[in-house]
Amino acid sequence: MDAVIGVWRPLPRLLLLVGALLTLPLASVEAAEGATPDETALEMVAPADRSIDRGLRYLAEAQLADGSFGGRGQQMGNNPAIVALAGMAFLASGSTPDRGPYGENAQRCVDYLCENTQPSGFIAVGGATSHGPMYGHGFAALFLAEAYGMSPRDDLREKVAASVRLIVSAQNPEGGWRYQPVPTDADISVTICQIMALRAARNAGIHVPAEVVDRCIAYVKRCQVEDGGFGYTPRDRSSQFPRSAAGVVALYSAGVYDDDAVERGLLYLDRQLPVGDRASRAGHFYYGHYYAVQAMWQAGGDRWDRWYPTIRDLLIGAQLGDGSWQDGNGSAYGTAMACVILQTPNNQLPIFQR
Repeated sequence: MDAVIGVWRPLPRLLLLVGALLTLPLASVEAAEGATPDETALEMVAPADRSIDRGLRYLAEAQLADGSFGGRGQQMGNNPAIVALAGMAFLASGSTPDRGPYGENAQRCVDYLCENTQPSGFIAVGGATSHGPMYGHGFAALFLAEAYGMSPRDDLREKVAASVRLIVSAQNPEGGWRYQPVPTDADISVTICQIMALRAARNAGIHVPAEVVDRCIAYVKRCQVEDGGFGYTPRDRSSQFPRSAAGVVALYSAGVYDDDAVERGLLYLDRQLPVGDRASRAGHFYYGHYYAVQAMWQAGGDRWDRWYPTIRDLLIGAQLGDGSWQDGNGSAYGTAMACVILQTPNNQLPIFQR
């Protein structure tokens, strides 16, 4: 692998994408059309090329044989969310399961999550450290849905469909989701994970009931507060950057684009550009910017032109000597998040495509 990492840049990524399209279901082929990055996007990413390569190398070397992750501070290395995010980082580079420099690594992520998908469709690992198992389920279902369109595995569609049925059954009466796979409480942080997974599954041709999406939209809009940001729940009227970025992306994922709630959310995020005191990496930094870069990528225009170079340069400066990015959830989490953020303009993941 070491011999090819340093030269894994745009041309091989495009060749791999063409190869992957040969195995896509029809719905996924349609979702992936126009998936190649344009020259402007490649120029924006270019200053981060070396950082991305070093980060992906770190993740590949930290991955264990079963697909989970070891390394420094990996108390959560067997959590489905960590495995899924690392898998997303590999796919965002242009590799697909079993194809490309990180194809074997991506396939290990798929295998690990499939092996930990229960008959109910719940993706969970017994004994894994977690902030709430529905977080892990949402990220895992999202990754498997993205991988489904790139893999010929016959069993993968049913795994994704089962995970979707689990999400549908766990939606609470307000329209959101919470930590456990039961329809009781809800918050915006868990809700964004589920609606992104549902969007990815629908992009891949899996049925998602329209009423589930409609209820989710109503729930997310009730979480928006007066300044345009989002509270943790509809009853929490305080906004914070991470969950506000998640709120905007939740609406995008539900198919809401030209809407006052989205514009107000983007105006709130405009004021959170990570410069000066806002460049601090405290308080769910990677989580917030994972969603913020998606929000600004979808918004495009001047917003994107301001946001991406700012977070790109901030992340380049924060990378450690071994190629990782450190976070309280472990270096695999921080590194996977940073690599996904930096590679967003590659336009390789259907869920991120405009």
